Amino acid sequence: MPSLADAPASLHVWGAGVAAIALLLVLALLAGAETALTTASRGKLAAMAERGEAGAARALRLTEDKERLMGALLLGENLATILAVALAAGVLTARFGADGLVAATLGGAVLATLAEILPKTWAVANPEAAAARTAGLVGPIIAILAPAMGALRALAGMAVPAEPGAAVLSAPLEAAGTITLHASEGTVERADRDLLLGALDLSERQVEEVMMHRRDIEMIDAEADPAEILEQAINSPHTRIPIFRGEPENIVGVIHAKDLSRAVHRFVRENRGGALEGFDIMAVAMPPYFVPETTPLDEQMREFLRRRTHFALVVDEYGALQGLVTLEDILEEIVGDITDEHDVETPAGITPQPDGSVEVDGSVTIRDLNRACGWELPDEEANTIAGLVIHEAQAIPNEGQAFSFHGFRFEVLGRASNRLTRIRMRPLD
Repeated sequence: MPSLADAPASLHVWGAGVAAIALLLVLALLAGAETALTTASRGKLAAMAERGEAGAARALRLTEDKERLMGALLLGENLATILAVALAAGVLTARFGADGLVAATLGGAVLATLAEILPKTWAVANPEAAAARTAGLVGPIIAILAPAMGALRALAGMAVPAEPGAAVLSAPLEAAGTITLHASEGTVERADRDLLLGALDLSERQVEEVMMHRRDIEMIDAEADPAEILEQAINSPHTRIPIFRGEPENIVGVIHAKDLSRAVHRFVRENRGGALEGFDIMAVAMPPYFVPETTPLDEQMREFLRRRTHFALVVDEYGALQGLVTLEDILEEIVGDITDEHDVETPAGITPQPDGSVEVDGSVTIRDLNRACGWELPDEEANTIAGLVIHEAQAIPNEGQAFSFHGFRFEVLGRASNRLTRIRMRPLD
């Protein structure tokens, strides 16, 4: 029988065993919290917090600084594992000698692995609920370990200094990456992917990328005969038409077809059906609204909504007219082409050929072509297909010339002056 002198040693062994088990439980808690807090959707946690769930609100606060959170949790897991195995080794060595050390090492490794895997499996099944339940328990542990983790991070920063200008992944980029990943896995439809990415991409795109070029703008000469102006406005597919005086660069107003028809009707009625002599087109015109060509699309859309208009003339840094942009142009970057009964179908566009190639009008934008064909041609250096060919060729190619770049073969089918009007494209593979 063990003597009374052995009682303190026995209690010490039992205490060490209980402490080892407690540390394994702490390890399980930290492992489950790590998986839950890093995989939980902050959007879902925010919705749960708005419903009054305190655990979700605590989880949201913890995930605001993920580097601090992960560092403290990993430090806690490592400390719990090392201490648990050390205590178990001490207990079994005291009981069984050297054989106990081997058993403690192997058994501790198995138990520590189970203590990590089982909670993580539970957390993966429902990360938001797991995060809300564990946030309150691990919060104090993270607060205790955070200073030590901060010191370790400082030492690591001294040993491996961060590259200057290294940027943190922004929320829009993170969201875009998630959408692209789900689309590649088939859980998000291609049309939905394009719509969501188009909305996220507005801040990265500028007005000059979607505007109608100035050569394609229909204009009204303020000095023209009123009857000619009325006929042009009636026959035009556009609701709003810029008015110039002297030269097309000198835009002095914008006429709305409905305003013009009302003014003409009132003028004719007041003159008892007389001619339009004396009708002043400028009395009906709205002041022109000019915007810089470098304006981001999301800012321009907000400005359209604030001004309650959706038509602007685009100018460069010197104030020269470059084109026009409408709210519809910006919305089409999100939802695709918007057509109505008055839109004119242009013969030039994107035409698939029986041999697998595609004939494209030079003015087609790279973004529209990528959407239509599912391609990924770069649009950083040029907005249109013609611009891309000219940029890569470093010259204005002649009709019949062909080039290969970005995994495609480009053949120039038509050229008018300095413009490429028609291009045939074919993937090289």
